[in-house]
Amino acid sequence: MRFGIFVPQGWRLDLVGIEPADQWAVMRDLAQRFDAGTDWESIWVYDHFHTVPIPTDEATHEAWTLMSAFAATTSRVRLGQMCTAVSYRNPAYLAKVAATVDIISGGRVEMGIGGGWYEHEWRAYGYGFPSAGERLGRLDEGVQIFRQAWQTGRATLDGKYYQVDDAIVHPRPLQENGIPIWVAGGGEKKTLRIAAKYADYTNFSGEPEEFARKSEILRTHCAEVGTDFAAITRSSNFNAVVGTTETEVQERLSAIIDRLTPYLGPDDAKARVHEQYANSAAVGTPEQIVERLTAIKDLGLDYAILNFPEAAYDTSGIELFEREVIPALR
Repeated sequence: MRFGIFVPQGWRLDLVGIEPADQWAVMRDLAQRFDAGTDWESIWVYDHFHTVPIPTDEATHEAWTLMSAFAATTSRVRLGQMCTAVSYRNPAYLAKVAATVDIISGGRVEMGIGGGWYEHEWRAYGYGFPSAGERLGRLDEGVQIFRQAWQTGRATLDGKYYQVDDAIVHPRPLQENGIPIWVAGGGEKKTLRIAAKYADYTNFSGEPEEFARKSEILRTHCAEVGTDFAAITRSSNFNAVVGTTETEVQERLSAIIDRLTPYLGPDDAKARVHEQYANSAAVGTPEQIVERLTAIKDLGLDYAILNFPEAAYDTSGIELFEREVIPALR
């Protein structure tokens, strides 16, 4: 199993209490810490503009700006977004941005791409909020533009949603065949079919039964469109809280609740943490986490991307995960 890790960028209220002027240093130092070792293959950010679960005035740093900054301040880890919303930027423009970041990084960019879902920020930024069908139609056309641009240096598409007329994307990315594409989302009729057609990686639920079901649906789509199911790496994201004992795990969860309470209130903060962490395979003692992740690995999970909500404040849980979980699963 391969491992990636999210760098806190504020979206999940994971930089609160840190002055905005100091936040880049926190993000940079964490990125360089993950870059310096060999435990983490990749670092990730979210592509969002407003905090979650509710919009607040707390910081949410922009994903592709961070991609460029991390490209210039790290040297080994791969750089991903989970996931870029295709409609937030014209796809030909985004292909150009990603190609430039790939060159800055020495060929380390991953393109995590999806249809987008956070209605509040869509409307706030003037994008409207198209139907799911339109958002996924844009995803399909956007990925086609990426592939053309990165493989040939030019892109042309007279699509339903995007019209691109010989858009020049030079220099091309450094990576042979272009930047790897991660199609994120578990929509069974459209998203997984788009993944079957174009993806190098998928990213959907890590809950065992759901992961197994969506894997079989992806397999069916691959057979129908004539692609190799085995060539697509399947990944999942996991919220991670690890402690040496179950008591320590609960103490860490309580600290997360305390941090969210000023924004959500005590009851909603508890409910949110329970919703996000109670059933995560990456919450528990190292032994518990290894057992749960092994079960999902046996279903075909090849890549786990971890979000440690305390990363900006305390890396001891990450260190424990590095010592006792990653070696058992790699």
